[in-house]
Amino acid sequence: MTFADLGLSPKVLSAVTDAGYTEPTPIQAGAIPHALLGKDVLGIAQTGTGKTASFVLPMLTRLEKGRARARMPRTLILEPTRELAAQVEENFVKYGKNHKLNIALLIGGVSFDEQDKKLERGADVLIATPGRLLDHRERGKLLLNGVEILVIDEADRMLDMGFIPDIERICEMIPFTRQTLFFSATMPPEITKLTEKFLHAPVRVEVSKAASAATNIIQRLVKSGSKPWDKRETLRNLMKAEDAELKNAIIFCNRKVEVSELFRSLLKYDFDAGALHGDMDQRARMQMLANFRDGKLRYLVASDVAARGLDIPDVSHVFNYDVPIHAEDYVHRIGRTGRAGRSGKSFTIATKSDTKYIDAIERLIGTKIEWHDGDLSTVVASEGGEDEAPRRGRGAPRRAGRKDDTKDRGERKPRERHAKRGEEATPEAVSEEQPVVAEVADIDERRTR
Repeated sequence: MTFADLGLSPKVLSAVTDAGYTEPTPIQAGAIPHALLGKDVLGIAQTGTGKTASFVLPMLTRLEKGRARARMPRTLILEPTRELAAQVEENFVKYGKNHKLNIALLIGGVSFDEQDKKLERGADVLIATPGRLLDHRERGKLLLNGVEILVIDEADRMLDMGFIPDIERICEMIPFTRQTLFFSATMPPEITKLTEKFLHAPVRVEVSKAASAATNIIQRLVKSGSKPWDKRETLRNLMKAEDAELKNAIIFCNRKVEVSELFRSLLKYDFDAGALHGDMDQRARMQMLANFRDGKLRYLVASDVAARGLDIPDVSHVFNYDVPIHAEDYVHRIGRTGRAGRSGKSFTIATKSDTKYIDAIERLIGTKIEWHDGDLSTVVASEGGEDEAPRRGRGAPRRAGRKDDTKDRGERKPRERHAKRGEEATPEAVSEEQPVVAEVADIDERRTR
């Protein structure tokens, strides 16, 4: 089967050909014909399956008729994060180059005035995160009663991030005669209820397998002591050992405070690293992503929420600085490498307290992960080296002959609230995190001058 067999318009086919694609992926082949007929579609597919094009291409074909009116978008696409929303916009620009469509992007980190102007001109395609969309609606700048096609993307991540009440509110604002294209990697009960409530006789297109790791990714567990400085040293040793084969790498942390700490540590040790977490302003986040995608940065330290669905096709390595608490996140993380048939490597740093999480991951993927250079039974307790020692307690004497360490001490972390699945834990004292955002942006500016 080719794209020409799916019923897409000549304008869309021309753009797809120019982009170098000839054969649709399974989710595209299954969803596009039904979407072109105006049917509701329930697509179950994981990130990296070509899911975005499965709704962008039929929408472009259908939008060739009609025109937009001020403040009344014709179509609406909801995404859980700013990065995903921006990537969908890029897809519309790429595949819609033969169309004259107005596209509006409503995300945080951008001024309301600039977004208001795009809405006033009339939007054929409105791409938004739920919170910013509702902000515009409540300010009276947006009407949703003209929406003909609604896309809800990454629905399970919307659930993880607590957006389902917002999604329900938005769905109730849109005419029931709309077409709904709904995509999710998994179908937990809450998502099933949502589809039963807001989709009308949907065509179910399921191409995702039970969560599993790609066979072209080499996976290894790496033992480490439990202290932060132990893990940082283990990571640095891994990065050095893999240097010859490593083109670029994403380093995953469970929490944004750890993203910031590890980022600063890597810079001190002269690693070419950037960071991506939810507290960064939009300009810094997008610039950081662009630098990594363009090869200006070799390492990107990120949290799960910030990195979900990133469109970076050629990542050679993934390092899990923290073992993910939720086993499904392991599959999403290592799926950042080994894409489009390429080979990849993933290394997961594990301590003795991570055993139950490792067991859950191995049950999910249906295989045992090999250990790199010995398992946890061979871990030797560390007291911290000269460059990785913990901070001395108040009033503790300085050891004779010891130099003052200025590199990467073990720091006391601020208290954090418990994070629900998919959320990043947030420190109670957020003021400690703000300088990091400025530091990341400032470093990034200096690199791009």
